[in-house]
Amino acid sequence: MLGRSAFSRTGTFRPENLGQNAMAMIGNVCFSIFVVGVLVFTIMAATYEPEDPLFHPSTKITTFLTSKSNATFKSDNTVVRTGEDFMAANETVFGSIINSTDVDNFASAESGDAAPTGIRCDVSGPVDCKDPEVFHLMMRATIEKFQDIHFYRFGKPVRGSNDSNCDMAWRFRPKEGKAAAFYKDYRRFEIDRYENCTLSVASIGEYHTGINARKRKKHQKAGLEKTPGNSGQANALPVVGEVVNDSLPVVESESSFSHGKYLIYEGGGDRCKSMNHYLWSFLCALGEAQYLNRTLVMDLSICLSSIYTTSKQDEEGKDFRFYFDFEHLKEAASVLDKKQFWEDWNKWQQKDGLNLHLVEDFRVTPMKLMDVKDALIMRKFGLVEPDNYWYRVCEGETESVIQRPWHLLWKSRRLMDIVSAISSKLNWDYDSVHVVRGEKARNKELWPNLDAHTSPDALLSTLRDKIDEGRNLYIATNEPDTSFFDPLKDKYTTHFLDDYKDLWDENSEWYSETTKLNSGIPVEFDGYMRVSIDTEVFLRGKKQLETFNDLTSDCKDGISTCNVAAN
Repeated sequence: MLGRSAFSRTGTFRPENLGQNAMAMIGNVCFSIFVVGVLVFTIMAATYEPEDPLFHPSTKITTFLTSKSNATFKSDNTVVRTGEDFMAANETVFGSIINSTDVDNFASAESGDAAPTGIRCDVSGPVDCKDPEVFHLMMRATIEKFQDIHFYRFGKPVRGSNDSNCDMAWRFRPKEGKAAAFYKDYRRFEIDRYENCTLSVASIGEYHTGINARKRKKHQKAGLEKTPGNSGQANALPVVGEVVNDSLPVVESESSFSHGKYLIYEGGGDRCKSMNHYLWSFLCALGEAQYLNRTLVMDLSICLSSIYTTSKQDEEGKDFRFYFDFEHLKEAASVLDKKQFWEDWNKWQQKDGLNLHLVEDFRVTPMKLMDVKDALIMRKFGLVEPDNYWYRVCEGETESVIQRPWHLLWKSRRLMDIVSAISSKLNWDYDSVHVVRGEKARNKELWPNLDAHTSPDALLSTLRDKIDEGRNLYIATNEPDTSFFDPLKDKYTTHFLDDYKDLWDENSEWYSETTKLNSGIPVEFDGYMRVSIDTEVFLRGKKQLETFNDLTSDCKDGISTCNVAAN
């Protein structure tokens, strides 16, 4: 007895207790691991600072500013996506389509018996463009001629340039259109008359030739329009081709100004950054203004980044309205021009006792400003990047509170009208290919195959099985010498952006309107405008082939980045 170990007397390691001991030890080890894990997680959570969200995107940025699809253009740094890109494009939103049968039914209901044949008519007088028979004839001719578009509204014809022609406008969408938008066209119709009182359309003019039908008079009813399935949603869609009214909003009176509440962002490092960066910050400011129920005071003069300019230098003095739809913004949100605001503020601030609340730390959240009663909240940003980026206001706990109002920001309808014009000249019946060359094609280290895969012979080989021979082929490219693609002309009718320079030259409607907008100073058709239009025309092709999806095995951002881009 005395020779036995003390351990044996306790009974702990007796064979019958081994199972219980093992279970106890495993439980203790698991609990220890759990405690350590909680401790590590707590330390990480307390010390973690998120990196710059523009360069390491959150889910929201990934959703709105990039695309998880393989679409080359959609995730390109030089191209931005705006509110209309996220609208649902289904026919229930657009309403009912007008076809030839609808015109026949409309004609039967509207007109009485037709003039009997055999009666001589006066063919020397002017065509009566208000005659229902003329209207019906023009609608039928339009529907018959343009087979690749759907019609939603026809305006009543008006007199054209002489006694033998009439102008008529209509609202339409391409049959295979993916964008949630309406388009408006207005053309000139030459009308032939015969002595037996019959009429025929001799010819239909080119896109936007019927200028007398462009502007719809106030409260004027459409000539023919079916009742939209959802008129509220239909009215909220962009209408490309309508007259643009992007004049600056004006405060009606001193009383209105003094009773208003305003928010302004001053300074910061966002200026002259990419358009994606600019919009991410601008929409943060607009979202905060809406959250605080205040009017956003915005600077319409923006700086265009060197990545879009021919000079390769940042260029100041660009108007917001050159690139975005300010008419829609001012109608859907409360905004004021910065210059006009300060003029009014200086006139009435002291007289009416208006106070300014200054905020110099982006970490002061909008939630903390809800109870501020002062007329103006000014967020002032410093000189140190990236802490002086406007979008920092919408990070952290604010991200779940402030919703960026993307639906308020649309692309410039003047630029989109050029897109519509090019597509219409191609009768909305074309295929498109995006060909990236330039610096990437010359950089064999990052893109070893791009140059060879986008050569004319390689393109012909790739296109052979994907696009039918003889088709209209729009080529969106950064290759400056379009003669590079001449071998494709043997198989396709090729088209390039510069084929349509007349749409922005000094005789164009775009040139005239932007010059007027810019106080009489002509506006350069800059690199951002070019890539924006090139992209939009490409995206309206019936078949679309993209460089880093369909033409080459190289990754868009260089070797070994394909999987990263897909995540």
